[in-house]
Amino acid sequence: MTAGSIFSHPVGRFAPSPTGPLHFGSLVAAVGSYCIARRSGGLWRVRIEDLDQPRVVPGAAEEILDVLERLGFEWDGEVLYQSRRTGRYEEVLSDLERKGLVFACGCSRKEILASAPHPGEEGPVYPGTCRQGLSPGRPPRALRLRVPKGAVAFCDGVFGPVEQCLATRVGDFVLRRADGLFAYQLAVVVDDADSGVNQVVRGEDLLGSTPRQIYLHSCLDLPVPHYIHLPLALDSLGEKISKRHGDYGPLDPSVLWHALCFLGQKVPAELKGAPGAEVLAWGGMHFELCAVPARSERVERIP
Repeated sequence: MTAGSIFSHPVGRFAPSPTGPLHFGSLVAAVGSYCIARRSGGLWRVRIEDLDQPRVVPGAAEEILDVLERLGFEWDGEVLYQSRRTGRYEEVLSDLERKGLVFACGCSRKEILASAPHPGEEGPVYPGTCRQGLSPGRPPRALRLRVPKGAVAFCDGVFGPVEQCLATRVGDFVLRRADGLFAYQLAVVVDDADSGVNQVVRGEDLLGSTPRQIYLHSCLDLPVPHYIHLPLALDSLGEKISKRHGDYGPLDPSVLWHALCFLGQKVPAELKGAPGAEVLAWGGMHFELCAVPARSERVERIP
């Protein structure tokens, strides 16, 4: 299974999780997705990924949108909130069940780890314990998607050809968790398709999730987006900059200049102190995908 066509009229998106304030790492993804979409005259949408409500920080979504607006980002259409779309996810999950692609699993994470101790893409590989049905008296916990034995392949816009065998690297993966919440893999595929997103630009940390999402697109007879994964901004210890780092520099328009430089763009020095909208306009006209480095790098605190 192969995917990776480039669309002439791109529809990109930025999809932050409201588990805390924006930071430099997430703004790199915002800047990259925005400029790559605008470079080809495309649309750019914003989605708030607040499906995992226990992790949502009150007021974080509003703060994220306020920061984006203050920095000069302009999005197309209304902001999409995952928490308001559970009915749609249920509808899609029911469709997959009717196709015989989903099965109930009664295994706990501890049991899976004990039976499959070797880590896969994101932890233990599910060994298929409940694939043929639950044992008598065993209650269902999660719902999983059956995966094929063959490889899923695609060509990433920055990292090039990628191939993954879901059966050996992931196993049948969860679509609805034991706590009743829909899994990220299902929600992101449905959201992108329903929003017309055909160009997914995001961090390299999600590169390993892409084959699962491509397979889900095929199960749902949906067109597969073109994927572009950007290098991650790392701290001094080589770890991904995240919300737990707190403030990693000012979120004023200069951060956009720094983000473009991080992405390998030859942005003029005089734009360092320019309004955000001006910096983004330059990026939307001059961004060169071929200049983006295919490696994550350490970033010092932005002065």
